[in-house]
Amino acid sequence: MNSRQRRGVLLLIVSIVCALGAFAGVLSVISDVKSKVGPEVTAYQVKDEIKPYTQLNPGQFEKIKMPKRWLSENAITHIGDIKDKIAVTTLKAGSLLQSDMIVDQPALQPGQQEVAIMIDAATGVAGQITPGSTVNVYATFAGQRQGDPAQSKIIVTNAKVLQVGQIKALDPAGSDKNQPTDTVPITFALSTLDAQRITYAESFAQRVRLALVAPGGDTTVPDKDRTYELLKDK
Repeated sequence: MNSRQRRGVLLLIVSIVCALGAFAGVLSVISDVKSKVGPEVTAYQVKDEIKPYTQLNPGQFEKIKMPKRWLSENAITHIGDIKDKIAVTTLKAGSLLQSDMIVDQPALQPGQQEVAIMIDAATGVAGQITPGSTVNVYATFAGQRQGDPAQSKIIVTNAKVLQVGQIKALDPAGSDKNQPTDTVPITFALSTLDAQRITYAESFAQRVRLALVAPGGDTTVPDKDRTYELLKDK
C-alpha cells in the first residue's frame, strides 16, 4: 500500500468516525427532547365549527396525539365523554375539545313535555340563560276592562330550559314600538298545566320575561306574591 492509498484509508476512517459522532449527537438530541416533552396522549380537536347547543357525536372530532405535559387538565381524552352532551358555546374548527365547552343535554322527566315560545331577546334572555337553566316566567297583562289596572304575574316557576335557539330579528314595519325587535325561541320542559300557562302568556300577555333562578336558592313563591299591581304597592 503506497502513501496515497494510506491517506485515502485514513480519510475514510476519519469520515466514518465523524459520521458516527454526528449520529450519536442526533440520538442524544432526540433523547433529550423526548425526556423534556414526555409521553404522548390522545386528545380530540374540532373538525368543523359546531354551533351552540348542538348535540355532539364522535364524527365531529378528530383524534390527535400530543405530549401529556402540554395538555390542559380539562382536555377530553376519551371520546365517550361526549355522550349525551351538547356544546355550550361555538366550537371553532381546530380547537382542542375540553370539558368546559360542553354540558349535559337536558332531558324530559316523566309527565313533562317540550314547549317552545318566542321571548324578547333583550329583556327575556340577555345572554345569561342556557340549556339546563331554571327560570321563573313573568307576564304583564293589561286590565280586562277600561280602567282596570295592569298586572304583572308569575305564570310559571322553576321552568327547566331545554334549548335556546338563534336570535331572530322581527320586521320593524310589522310591529309597534312597544313590541320586541329581536326574539329568540326558548324550549322548556313543563307539565301540562304549566305548558298551558306559558302558551297563554305568549299569546295574550303584553310582554313575557324570564328570571334566572340561582342554583340552590329558595324558589318558592307564595300565592299572594304571584300577582303585582302598582296601586297596591305600599
